[in-house]
Parts: sequence; C-alpha cells; structure tokens
Amino acid sequence: MLRIGVDVGGTNTDAVVMQSEEFLGGAKSPTTKDILSGVENAIKVALSQAKKESKDVEALIVGTTHFVNAIVQRKKLSKTGLIRICLPSGGSILPFADWPKELVDSMNGNFQLVKGGFEMDGSEISKLDEKEIINALNELRKLGCDQIAISSVFATVRGDMEQEAFDIIKKNSPNINVSLSKNIGGMGLLERENAALINATLKPLAKEVVESFEKLRNKMNFKCSMFFTRNDGTLIQSSEVIDLPVLTFACGPTNSMRGAAFLSKEKNALVVDVGGTTTDVGEVKDGFPRQAGTSVTVADVRTNFSMPDVISFGLGGGSIINTEEPTVGPQSVGHELTYKAKVFGGDVLTASDVAVSYGRCKMGTKEAPEVTNKKNIINLMDQMVEDKVARARTSSEKIPVIAVGGGSIMLNNEIDGLNVIKPLHNDLANAVGAAIAQVSGQVSKVILIDDKIDRESAIKKVTDEATKLAIKRNANPDTINVLAVSDMPLSYLPGNNLLINVTVVGDLKMENK
Repeated sequence: MLRIGVDVGGTNTDAVVMQSEEFLGGAKSPTTKDILSGVENAIKVALSQAKKESKDVEALIVGTTHFVNAIVQRKKLSKTGLIRICLPSGGSILPFADWPKELVDSMNGNFQLVKGGFEMDGSEISKLDEKEIINALNELRKLGCDQIAISSVFATVRGDMEQEAFDIIKKNSPNINVSLSKNIGGMGLLERENAALINATLKPLAKEVVESFEKLRNKMNFKCSMFFTRNDGTLIQSSEVIDLPVLTFACGPTNSMRGAAFLSKEKNALVVDVGGTTTDVGEVKDGFPRQAGTSVTVADVRTNFSMPDVISFGLGGGSIINTEEPTVGPQSVGHELTYKAKVFGGDVLTASDVAVSYGRCKMGTKEAPEVTNKKNIINLMDQMVEDKVARARTSSEKIPVIAVGGGSIMLNNEIDGLNVIKPLHNDLANAVGAAIAQVSGQVSKVILIDDKIDRESAIKKVTDEATKLAIKRNANPDTINVLAVSDMPLSYLPGNNLLINVTVVGDLKMENK
C-alpha cells in the first residue's frame, strides 16, 4: 500500500512517501502560519523524490499539534458547559476546581449538577430526571455555552445514564455538540470529567481542521481516504477526530517513537527526539510507546485519557546559550535557526553552534564560532539528556537509545551507558511514524468475577470487544493481534471486580484506492 505520512510540528512540517515498509521519499518544509501551505510544500517534494503522483496514493495520514496548541495557548476554544450526573452524593468537589482560571475563562466554563449516577457496584444513586437535564441544558445555553460535556459518577462501571442524558439533549436540541466522559477517560470522576471538557471545547476547531485538510486533499487531487494519528500511535478516521479530538493530543511524540522503532528495527528501546526547541524522551515496548499508567496533566489540567509516557524539556537545536553561567535554553530561536544561529551567519549563540564548534556535527554556511567554555556547555547538554533518559528507563536492561529529530546530530554516541543509534532518515521519524500507523481497538471495562464468569473469560470478552472495534475502524481481521492486556483488582468495590484494559492492533484495510 502506497501511503503518505505527514507530521505538522511547531518548527517544521515533515512528509514521507512509503510503499508498505519501503521508504521512497521524504521532505521537510518550514511550518507556515496557515499550516496547509507548509503541508502542501512538503508533500509535493516528497512525491517528487518518490517519483509518484497523487493518484497513486492509497492513504494520507496526518499528525498535527493543532489541538494541544489550542489548549496550551488558550486560543480557539469554544464556550463549554458541563452537566455532572451525581446528586445527592457527588457534589463536594465542584467541576473546574483545580483548573487555571485563564483556561476556564477562555472557554467560558460553566456547570450544572443533577441527580443520578451509580454506586461502585453499579446500583443507582438516584434516577435521572429528564426535566432536570433539560433545565440544566437551558441554563448553560443562557450562559452562552454551545458545547456540552456530560459526566456521571462511575460511568466506567455503567455508562447508560450518560447515554440517556445524551439522548434527552439530542431530542431537545439536535444541533448541539455533546461529549460523553465514558467515551474518553478511564477510572476517576474528576480526571475523566476534565478530559470530556477539553474534548468538548475543541470540537468546533476539530471540524475546522479536518475540513481544511479535506480541502487540501481535494486541491492536490488525492483520491484516497485521509486519517489522523492517535495518542497511542495508531490511526483514527477523520469523522472520529471531529467527535474525539482529544485522542490526537500527543500524536507528535508518539509518531516520533513509532518511526524511531521502525527505522532502527528495534522493538524495545528508549527514544530521544531532539527538535528545534524541545527534546522528548520516551520508551517503546514491542514497537509502540509505553503509555502513562497514571493521570496525565495537559496544560495544567489533570486528565486520564490514554497518553504516552513522555518527558519533555527545553533543549533543542535552536536553544539559546548563555556562556557566562553557563545555561542552555529553554528559550530558543526555533524555526529561525537557519538565519539566527552563528553557523548560518546570525548573531545568536545556539546549541547547534556549540555542537559544531565542539566537533560533534557539521552544519551551516559559516565557520564554527569560537566558544570559550564549549566543553562545559556540551557536558551540560549531555547531562540534561542523560538525566531524562535515566528517568525514562523502567529497568536496568541494556536497551539502545534511538536518536531522532533534526537536532539529534548534537547527541553523543553514548547516553547513560547505553549505545545510541541514529538510523537513516531519522530526521523524518515523525512522518514515518504516521505513515506506518496501524488501526487499533481499545476497550476498558470493570467486570465482576463470579460463578458466571472467570478471569480468563472476562479478558476474552473484553478482547473480543476490542477486536470488533478495530475491525469497525477498517482493520484487516487477518492481521489483528493483541498489543497489551492488563487486569487490576479493584479492592474498594464489593465483590471480586477487575478493571480490564485490552488494546489490539491490525493493518489498515482499504477496499478501493
């Protein structure tokens, strides 16, 4: 299958053309203000290198930072209201309690608490009142909210009350967007609720982004389907992105780690991705990023949707150097590196300048600058990377470190006692990760183990559900395999309850070109 993988970063936009597992061509283009022209430029060069035309392409796969940037920068957020189904017992900690005030203000965050929800064993706290739901909706709309999120106590045990509220709202106001927490987050009311709120506020932007990429697809005469990449390194259909944009939040580091594992042929390794401003460090297991096991903080908000366990810090090729202290970053020249760095004729001393001066790499159009204490600065840069790699390691096993990203040429050949691999095309690892993405199905359920169902049967039941979900998303049934299975006893629930998580992956199946 001929695929194009695209990754839109803050500094550069990467595109690659791949035929199954063969790399045919790739290109970097500066990320433009309007995003799409940078994408178009990168794709055109990649196609030219591969000697292919748009009509030959069978899948266009995009990774973008639009949504996480919108939350971090507090821009393009829609006015959002929450209905929490919890009374009389679930109102002691109110929604938005630990959110940054400026983020709440930027999305006009409001909420209503209504009767309902479930106990730990799935029994009702109280019945849902249709009139109360409609009144709550009307109050939120009066406050200007045009996006609604719904959360319910123990919706991961029973999600039917959230669904019932959804049906009531859609019957009353068919055109309003509604996000259900049960479709997004895991165990933990507040974190799951926060994830649903973030998803709801991003929905209009998601529609705008998908429609823009669809216009570009038509403009460039692609006849193939378009997909986006998810937080777990797999594919998501355009229609799903419009409904669940939060699932694409961490696709940048994820694509990088998937691409690194593919290019190096190492299934278990640590990955260091050095960009223009920041470096991301994570671990791949069986070729996929290790997921964070606890709640994840996004833009100072605690959530619990699936995210890779990634450590980010301020070291990149454009990091500004203070030679007196010395310090490295976190300020950076970013995409202006090619005319502000001294090796390119500029007047700003960057990490790239120091690496060239020290003899670790070659780049630029000018002679390497003289840096008086370059050894100390290089040692400081190396120590910053070693500290984060040591934190990311989960065992003492001697696994390799895969260095990717444009700034990876600055890295030493050994980090924290581990061998560093710099595979061919490592500067395009993000786009490669997008191009090779598979289809996934992930299901998380709490199941009571008793005389009717044992542990093995419960895991099989959840695995079958995950498999059906992957097939629904266009996975080839013959290629599906189980990526991860976990089961955790929930001691605080009455009876022998297990929280079972299953993820399966399979290759994309396309019926027609």
